[in-house]
Amino acid sequence: MPLRPTLLRPLFALLALSPLAAASVPVATAAVPCDCAAVAPRLGIEVLLRERPELLRGKRVGLITNMTGADSALRSDVDLLARRPDFELVALFGPEHGVRGDVQAGEHVDSSRDPATGLPVYSLYGQTREPTPAMLDGVDVLVFDIQDVGARFYTYPYTLAGAMRAARRAGIPIVVLDRPEPLGGERVEGPVLEPGFASFVGMFPIPLRHGMTIGELARLFNDAFGIGAQLQVVPMQGWRRGEQPLRSTLPWIPPSPNMPTPDTALVYPGTGLFEGTNLSEGRGTTRPFEIVGAPFVDAQVLATRMNALGLPGVRFRPIAFTPTFSKHAGVPCGGVQIHVVDRNAFLPVRTGLALLKTLHDLYPGQFRFLPGEPPFFDKLAGNAWIRESIERGEPLAAIEARWQADLGRFEELRRRYLLY
Repeated sequence: MPLRPTLLRPLFALLALSPLAAASVPVATAAVPCDCAAVAPRLGIEVLLRERPELLRGKRVGLITNMTGADSALRSDVDLLARRPDFELVALFGPEHGVRGDVQAGEHVDSSRDPATGLPVYSLYGQTREPTPAMLDGVDVLVFDIQDVGARFYTYPYTLAGAMRAARRAGIPIVVLDRPEPLGGERVEGPVLEPGFASFVGMFPIPLRHGMTIGELARLFNDAFGIGAQLQVVPMQGWRRGEQPLRSTLPWIPPSPNMPTPDTALVYPGTGLFEGTNLSEGRGTTRPFEIVGAPFVDAQVLATRMNALGLPGVRFRPIAFTPTFSKHAGVPCGGVQIHVVDRNAFLPVRTGLALLKTLHDLYPGQFRFLPGEPPFFDKLAGNAWIRESIERGEPLAAIEARWQADLGRFEELRRRYLLY
């Protein structure tokens, strides 16, 4: 019987101390601190380099990544791939926020050169959001490794989709290295995007909380949504649905400047909708997306109203805050901080919409959806009818009921592409 990978980890750790380690295949070690009762899953990057190097052997590699592209010992994919003798890393590609994660949300990302390796860094969040033929000249295979957060309006899955389309046009394969879904990957929630509202914050008909890893999304996009690339997903080993190792056995690397903790990712599928309103979603505070408010909000009144709703797994604390940037920068605000007390019961989309509706009803003369054609809120929600329902005063239960049929159809489709 072959030894299980988990039993080999102490041996790998010892080998890493050997003078020969630098010339050997990079080895992942368990992150610290960790829950000693749990074992960290082996990430796609680790599985690729240990067990599937033939996918890259002898090829010129283009790597699409950012600061989250690292193994469980926090070694960068860029460094791991650049030092390999069996293939050549020739180009880097960066999504929103850049390869190093130093650019704020929505800001243009410039192409440059990586100071550590000297490799060209091509921006996929500037003048183009897909690799161009010139960028792919001399690239034999693309590798994608970026941590997603489980919400439809996060942009990294659409950077992946664009890269898959570009790889198909260039006639080269794309290898996607899988990572955990930080919400656990079990539940789906919220409205499915309507095609007329497709944008870079929602490209395909999936719900706000999709419950899929980045590798599973790649399979869904490629097959169900017709991209048709030469796709190879390298799954993790040892991850099961419902597990949240990014809270225990693996380090959390913020995938964007305003996603500092796993708690941020948990509330984001709901409170991210506030980006389409004149309410602060907590940018410019130490708890973005966990804090919501505005100068006109009475914190105590709002917290009392929200706690009276009895939403599952959550409590609301009145809070005063002053954002340092973004909406209401430098202006004192009242609002609430969302405290999740039961992660398994908590429903982020229901919670976010309940908070939206309560603020709209409490402050009808001051609450505003931001203008646009279509309004940005509609792009985030994936439809116009949620905004219109809130403006008409429809109850939350009626809003939730309206998306259930589409959500059920998506769940049936989703099952075909799950890896775990």
